[in-house]
Amino acid sequence: MEPVDLDRAAQIDIEKFERLLEDHLAGRVEDDAFRVFRLNNGVYGQRQGGHNQLLRVKAPFGALTAAQLDELGAIADRYSRGRGHLTTRQAVQFHFVQLERVPAMLRDLARVGLTTREACGDAVRNVMGCHLAGACPSEVLDISPWAEATFRLLLRHPYGQRLPRKFKINFSGCALDCGQAMFNDVGVVAVSRTSSDGTAEAGFRVYLAGGLGANPHPGQALEDFTSREDLLATIEAVLRTFDHYGNRANNRRARLKWLVDELGMDELRRRVLRERLLLVASSSWPGGIPAVVHERGDAAARVDVAAPASRVGTPVAITSREDHDPFQRWYATNVVTGLANASLAAIVRVPLGDLTSEQFRALAAIVRDFDAELRTTNRQNLALRAVSRERIRELFARLQVIGLAEPSVELARDVVSCPGADTCNLALTKSRDLAVAVTRALEAAGLGEVEGVRINVSGCTNSCGQHHVADIGLHGVERRAHGRAAPGYQLLLGGRLGDGEIHFAQRALRLPARAVPEATVRVVGQFALQRRPGERFGDWIERTGGVDALADDLKDLDHWPRPDERPDYYVDFGEDTAYVPEVGEGECAAG
Repeated sequence: MEPVDLDRAAQIDIEKFERLLEDHLAGRVEDDAFRVFRLNNGVYGQRQGGHNQLLRVKAPFGALTAAQLDELGAIADRYSRGRGHLTTRQAVQFHFVQLERVPAMLRDLARVGLTTREACGDAVRNVMGCHLAGACPSEVLDISPWAEATFRLLLRHPYGQRLPRKFKINFSGCALDCGQAMFNDVGVVAVSRTSSDGTAEAGFRVYLAGGLGANPHPGQALEDFTSREDLLATIEAVLRTFDHYGNRANNRRARLKWLVDELGMDELRRRVLRERLLLVASSSWPGGIPAVVHERGDAAARVDVAAPASRVGTPVAITSREDHDPFQRWYATNVVTGLANASLAAIVRVPLGDLTSEQFRALAAIVRDFDAELRTTNRQNLALRAVSRERIRELFARLQVIGLAEPSVELARDVVSCPGADTCNLALTKSRDLAVAVTRALEAAGLGEVEGVRINVSGCTNSCGQHHVADIGLHGVERRAHGRAAPGYQLLLGGRLGDGEIHFAQRALRLPARAVPEATVRVVGQFALQRRPGERFGDWIERTGGVDALADDLKDLDHWPRPDERPDYYVDFGEDTAYVPEVGEGECAAG
């Protein structure tokens, strides 16, 4: 199927939004009908109510151009509150946009080739991809053009408009699975197989029916090897199978992962392969290798054996701010090397995923001045790619000026958080403020630069903060103590994925919100002291007694003083009044 003329299609979308918005405000379109339409156009209602809206902008495989970054900065000032937010699914969100102003914002986005279409709702969400694709020494294929082709195929696809539930697709270029393919409805990992004549063929392994949320499911392989010619047809076949057989009667059991429980994986696999076989008869059959792959190529990045090794697997280190030159410390933690074209990829930490309008514009200037590429990451950071070795110190200086040069990537202080109760109707706690408190506690204890431990926080069980795949995961819960409601968190430990496997974090214990920073310091401190060189967090837990043993060491923190003794235990982080659990109707869980 040929790509739709996106400019014309976007204009049609916006004109329809204007008409339906006018009819809705005049009472001619019912709330439920407009809600479905609004969500499919990437527009959520906020906890604040009224006409406050969240707009989610798709960034396929995280790619953003300089012109798009400039426009996002302008949009932050024009429609929001001077900042945008990077999500764990490589999209960009803007909060507090007034409903009446949505069409104008959609027009501004369309002028630079951006869309919110199907970024929310029961549709195909932002197509994700490894942020180092095309620049990674380990990759089998550059998945970037494949993710782009998938985005083009499925945007406004007839089968993607009223699905039983949302549908998520991720791409990874190798078994390291930096793109997090293993917990999505469709997860695509580039692999290689050896043919009978001894030659190697690059292709894909497609995983089905993974998901997080309150009931995480691992993705399972459809087949051992999917050829490049069959990949897009395979993805469309999965989408069609989900549309045909997904549960439309129960929203809570409507994701593709529940079909595995209902049908069994063998039967689901049979139905998908049957759909792919017959898809050739459809007018939408994607057929063969897509044009964008032919145009851009998908060859793997070449490795420069003379270059410094990638920092993957570097032993843990704890350093103080005074120990090293700031540039050298940043280079050691944030720069990925190893490409034959003498370029580097610099990972930019964006605390809590928040960028100001000034930072958007400054990043646009950097992309232009350095002839670089920019991609968002699934840890709410940025990757600046194709930067020459000769200019890397200059890049560091430019990032320092805008407050984005902290040596933090893959270190304990790089905490991920969903928006939580700041704006989300489903959140029980203010996860962002908890993330700040955890980071401060780690810094105060000298543990902010412990490497190899990922900390993720969600405001509820739905895992927008991806707590299930973190080394240390936390999700908000309501606690009751001394007859009062109080903010709390479920602590989970040992989540990880890669090498064709995924291990969801195990529940440890529930804690008062105020005790979480101390609990995190204890766990990270033990890891730093006991870890063997190169040992992963999950392996360390297993070697030292397991999650239960760690939970036993923290039980003293699950203590509730009386409200008159410690009133702060009954106030959420970032608040100054007593905690009241306020959960509204969720328009959609997880981004």
